[in-house]
This record gives sequence, C-alpha cells and structure tokens, in this order.
Amino acid sequence: MLKTKAAVLREAGPDKWWAIEEVDLSEPKAGEVLVRFEAAGLCHSDDHVRAGDAPGRLPMVGGHEGAGVVERVGPGVTRVAEGDHIVCSFIPVCGKCRYCSTGRQNLCDAGLNAGTGLLPDGTFRFHSRGEDLGGMCVLGTFSERAVLSETSCVRYEPNIAPEVAALVGCGVTTGWGSAVYAAGVRAGQTVVIFGIGGVGINAVQGARYAGAKNVIAIDPVPFKLEMARKFGATEAFADPESAKEFIVDTTRGQLADHAILTVGFMTTPVVLAAAGLVGKDGQVTITGVGKYELGVPGSMMTLYQRRFRGALFGGANPLTDIPRLLDLYRAGQLNLDELITHRYTLDEVNDGYRDMLAGKNIRGVIIHG
Repeated sequence: MLKTKAAVLREAGPDKWWAIEEVDLSEPKAGEVLVRFEAAGLCHSDDHVRAGDAPGRLPMVGGHEGAGVVERVGPGVTRVAEGDHIVCSFIPVCGKCRYCSTGRQNLCDAGLNAGTGLLPDGTFRFHSRGEDLGGMCVLGTFSERAVLSETSCVRYEPNIAPEVAALVGCGVTTGWGSAVYAAGVRAGQTVVIFGIGGVGINAVQGARYAGAKNVIAIDPVPFKLEMARKFGATEAFADPESAKEFIVDTTRGQLADHAILTVGFMTTPVVLAAAGLVGKDGQVTITGVGKYELGVPGSMMTLYQRRFRGALFGGANPLTDIPRLLDLYRAGQLNLDELITHRYTLDEVNDGYRDMLAGKNIRGVIIHG
C-alpha cells in the first residue's frame, strides 16, 4: 500500500471545501497504471460536486484534468508504458464499445463510473479512515499519485509543459470541440459564446479556427471579455441584450448561426436568451451543466428550424483529438500558455476555486511538487 497526499471532499454543500489529507493507494491491477501527477487543472465540474450542484459519491478525491508520468503498469497494459508522459482523458476510451467503434469516443460506455470513481473491476484504489474513496471521473488528479485504468491515459511527447498538457484533458478539448465538432461552425458564420471560462475561451478559439466571421463573447466579467478578445473574439458584451443589436446589424437581421453555451451554471433564462439570438436553421449547443429546462416554445424550433444539441467533451475523440490539439499548440495555432491565469500548490486548491468563483481565473492550475 502506497501513501499519497490528496484533496478530499467528504461532504458537499456551498460551505464545504476540499481537505488536504494523506490517503492510502492500492497497487495497480490488470489493465491499470500508477501515475505520478505533475499538474492538474481546476475545472468548474469539480466545484459543482463540492457545492452539491452535481451528484458524486463521497468521499471523493477531486480532479479530472491532469498530466503526469507513468511510474508502474499492471499486467496486460498495452496503451502506455513505464516512463510515458500522459494526459488524462476525463472520459475513458475503451476502444471497443458501440460508441468508440463508431467514432464517438466521448460517449464511451467506460464513462459510466465518472461519479463514483470505481475502476473497471468494480473496486477502488484510494482508501482512508477505513473507507474507500473514488476519484473524480475515475481519476483523482488532485492527488500526488493515483492508479488509473489505461483507458484514461493518452500519451504525449514531453516537450510540452505538464500544466499546459493537462488542460487538453478536459477544458480545451471540450470548448474547442463544442465549436468545431458539436456546433460544426463553418467559415463566414456568426457564433455567439455564452460564458468565457476555461471551456468558453476555447470555444472562442475553436470558432476562430473554423473560420467564423463574427465570434461574439458574452460574459458579465470585464476581465473575461478582455481575455476573449485576445483569444479571437471579434466582439464582446456583458449580456445578451447588449449583444443583440450588434448581431441584428452585422447579420442584416438574419441573427447568429450558432450559440454555444458554456456558462459555469446553466439556467433556463440562458437557454431562452441564446435561442433568441440564433436565426433560421440556427443551432444552440449546450455544453455547460446546471439545473435547467429548455423552456422554448415549439414554434421557435419548428417555424425557424432551430436546433438544440447537447455536447459532451465537445463531441471529440480523445485518443486522436488530444494529440491533435497539442500539435496545433506546437504549430502556434492554438493558445494554451495564455489560458493559465494562476498557479497553485495542492495545499492552495480552495484558494484556486475561490479565485475561479470570483471571476479571477480563466484556468487555475495545481503544480504538484
């Protein structure tokens, strides 16, 4: 049994926070690897679990964005080897299920244990105080070390800083894919992006990369609007009402082709506002999580042929898209360094989330010592 330092959530609620503890870690079994994490991203999804806005089995080791080094492999592992540098895919990719075999790895059946942290054999690897602890999305990157299924690992060349590579395991790929894959943005189109956090800023990058003529960012935080412009937004507004006049004018009344919703906590009014900004045959792509209903009159959909689509992991295929996005970064076509607004130690994880909630971060990153 190994020992590792980790951020653990034992109770959920608005006033509950991560506790830094030393926990036990079992050795890897067949198909599993022991990973020493070098960096972990502070994604909003972990905070949804902490605040009680999303379900999750507790106690839980947090973190589902991460990059590290494989220290040990269990029997039968073929996808990675000892010494490999890996990015964690927050949805495992088995490569065999119906969805993987038809190019929809983001829907892999192996993702069923995201909220419990159970490994494929139905057991846990983190333990503390006589209890089993799951890892967020079967990962637990808020730990110095973790045992993962090889299906959660994507190898990358170590000529990229781990804190940069870690972000492609969730936020970057989810946002970029939401524009390029789920929305299917095309050259010359008008795209509106609601919420400019760690996912939304990459939807901006994706829409720009796909050739959108107008990339319009909406967020109430001035700092995030400033960042959106730096990442390719052509216009930025604090609210949908302020954006509508510009959209009507620039499209000659046709309205936007796409609205991509990546707000930190989705609500029905956001969905309705987005529906009002897209025109005929327009699409509203919903990536953000929350408690909401579509609440859209049927005539808005039928008479204008509007579409509503949910997007998980941006519709990406992690085994191909994580390396692809890192290649675009190497080629200078994707901004990743600039996403990191603050770096924290593991002991500062709660400070990082408070900064995120205060609108100070695009992406905070834990640097493991």
